[in-house]
Amino acid sequence: MNDLSLRGERLFTMDATLQAPPEVIGPVPEGVRINFHVTGGRFEGPRLRGRLRAVGQDAFLLRRDGIGLLEVLLTLETEDGALIDMRYDGQGDFGEEAYERFLRGEIPPDVHLHTFPRLRTAHPAYQWLQRRACVGRGHADLVRSTVRYDIYALG
Repeated sequence: MNDLSLRGERLFTMDATLQAPPEVIGPVPEGVRINFHVTGGRFEGPRLRGRLRAVGQDAFLLRRDGIGLLEVLLTLETEDGALIDMRYDGQGDFGEEAYERFLRGEIPPDVHLHTFPRLRTAHPAYQWLQRRACVGRGHADLVRSTVRYDIYALG
């Protein structure tokens, strides 16, 4: 029988800074839409490191049940100049009362997040990233407008 246990290799830790205040679109049929613009950051791991370009966006939706859905697009630039397109969906549980609290102007101070990154590049040294299925665990500090993720490749 094949071994289906879950194993992972840490690719990198990523620290991102977000524009403050965020761009609040407001209540839409699915929940509250909030856009967080990435203003920069760094990533570092055993096989790659570099900076986050200030071109990213997190299109965030806070549902009425308190679950926050992430749709993120970033560009990573490695220390040797390679550009890596990073896109991920994910979610975080802000608590059952989060939607109503947000409408009253209360911002949750922090939340844990889980993501599913996809990495794409044309650079030959990093083609191996495109063959990896990835997951991320993160923490957003919405008071300081920062996010930290540990990104893992499943193997």
